Amino acid sequence: MTGGTGDDTSDGAERALSARDEAVLAVERRSWPGPGAKERAIREQLGISPTRYYQLLNALLDDPRALAHDPVTVNRLRRVREARRARR
Repeated sequence: MTGGTGDDTSDGAERALSARDEAVLAVERRSWPGPGAKERAIREQLGISPTRYYQLLNALLDDPRALAHDPVTVNRLRRVREARRARR
């Protein structure tokens, strides 16, 4: 049988983020004049829908490689996410 889940501490934690994952974090590092500009940049720069972008971003917030790559952005976004969850 193969390993299955729970292998987060082996090769997965050592590999670097993909170029797309790094690009998602780069979009989040920027400041935007309004929501329309950010959504347009997501479509033009990444070639994905804003919905898919936010799905990828949410997964990145739980990825230790993302935290190692950009701790300031990831920690800021984690705080925002937790604040939103607390308001629900």
